[in-house]
Amino acid sequence: MGRLRAALVAATLVSGGLVVAAPASAAPTAHVEAARAGGSQACAPDPATPKRQLRAMWIASVANIDWPSAPGQAEEKLKAEYLGWLDLAQRLNHNAVIVQIRPTADAFWPSPYEPWSEWLTGARDGASPGWDPLAFLVEESHKRNLEFHAWFNPYRISMPQGAAADIDKLAPNHPVRQHPDWAVAYPVNAAGSRLYYNPGIPEVRQFVQTAMMDAVLKYDIDAVHFDDYFYPYPVAGQDYPDAATFEQYGEGFTNKADWRRNNIDLLVQEFGAKVKAAKPWVKFGVSPFGIWRNKAADPLGSDTNGTQSYEANFADTRKWVKEEWIDYILPQIYWNIGLAVADYAKLVPWWADVVKGTRVQLYIGQADYKIGEVGQPAAWQDPAEMSKHLTFNRDYPEVAGNVHFSAVQVRRNKLGATDIYAAEHYSRPTLVPTMAHLPSKPLLFPVVKRASRTAEGVKLSWFLPLGRATSYAVYRFDGISLPGRCGLADAAHLLGTVRGTSFVDPTAERGKRYTYYVTALDRIWNEGPPSPPAIVG
Repeated sequence: MGRLRAALVAATLVSGGLVVAAPASAAPTAHVEAARAGGSQACAPDPATPKRQLRAMWIASVANIDWPSAPGQAEEKLKAEYLGWLDLAQRLNHNAVIVQIRPTADAFWPSPYEPWSEWLTGARDGASPGWDPLAFLVEESHKRNLEFHAWFNPYRISMPQGAAADIDKLAPNHPVRQHPDWAVAYPVNAAGSRLYYNPGIPEVRQFVQTAMMDAVLKYDIDAVHFDDYFYPYPVAGQDYPDAATFEQYGEGFTNKADWRRNNIDLLVQEFGAKVKAAKPWVKFGVSPFGIWRNKAADPLGSDTNGTQSYEANFADTRKWVKEEWIDYILPQIYWNIGLAVADYAKLVPWWADVVKGTRVQLYIGQADYKIGEVGQPAAWQDPAEMSKHLTFNRDYPEVAGNVHFSAVQVRRNKLGATDIYAAEHYSRPTLVPTMAHLPSKPLLFPVVKRASRTAEGVKLSWFLPLGRATSYAVYRFDGISLPGRCGLADAAHLLGTVRGTSFVDPTAERGKRYTYYVTALDRIWNEGPPSPPAIVG
């Protein structure tokens, strides 16, 4: 490999008609070593332009929150809408989207297990829309080099504005029609009632995993994503009606709450294992309610006094992190800085401490939907509140990214808040954080074969001499420049990432000289060494 590198670095580089050759006396891997040193701890990357940070927004399909904007639309309209969301993601320098593809025990793909989603087709008859939305969603996201996180809701079957608590209103081919004993209506005989799969029935737990794994096996998704709905949030005066299920399946448990938590533990542990057995590179993440337990209930809990997912949803999220059953945790810390009952400034450090020493990455769920809303605390009337959240996160290196709820609110840009936090925190592209425990192979550096000015800007094209890459990162420096020890340590010089082997830099000024470098990225964003320099005069 050393001889090949020497030959490649010594090769001439064509750049805008100028032929640039590496001097014979130069160490053949000097550019590689200089760039590698950019990750050294001696570097001081600019926190405003981090090299790696997950940035995403949730695109919710349930009740047509984000996409589709309405049920029953034509295929071309739906495709155009989705491309609009990807345009927004790119404009904000996001690198992932989290898209809800199984909102209510239904599917946005031709599933052999569950019916087509009413939020897509506009009907609960199970009829096909005549195309495969999930294939389109994944393909178009990848064209922009955006990670696609497939968002599943494991147990919810219906919504009040849909079938509500009436099994007879579900699609004729819905599994619950054949297994009505699998479903529970909650709250009981009350407004807002809906149907849920009963997590305490082992056959149900296995079925929902099978239904979700169908998408994992058939589509090139990058991650599986669960939200906070496991057992439904409790309604005052009503316990979830599973006493008979506990009696049948609760052997070994004297406490129903512990049994319920075990049911959810099994779902998370088993499903994560199935994902990794099938596709080891696919990530598994969960976005729970932002409070695990309050300190008053458990000394390990956070200094808060709000609803606890441990008790409300029977989700022992701290345990999932410590056991490393998941690859990332994305708590919904949907409260402002300084809120007495649940202070953002107390919860972020608490979650940072939870993930410390584990391989689980921490991202923070952000409540864009509260910005400028009537009835929200005064902090949410401040256009800079969200930007303050992202600034606060910089003090906690365990925080590896942010996800915004939801897409329509990000686009709405109330109070100009999206513009503010994007300018202050998302001004440059960034790479998705790597996960060292996921499979990877060494990457060779690319070789730029052409760098020239065109009417659209500077166009680069390159090839990878050996091996395979999923995508590439392109960096630009002013003048004739080596990246030095720290040039690639942050995203100050990162122009973007791309699938394919060409890139156009439309921001290059005419008459100005630049040096470009290209690096190869695998599908989990491990980065190889940079190419030899390509100089454009």
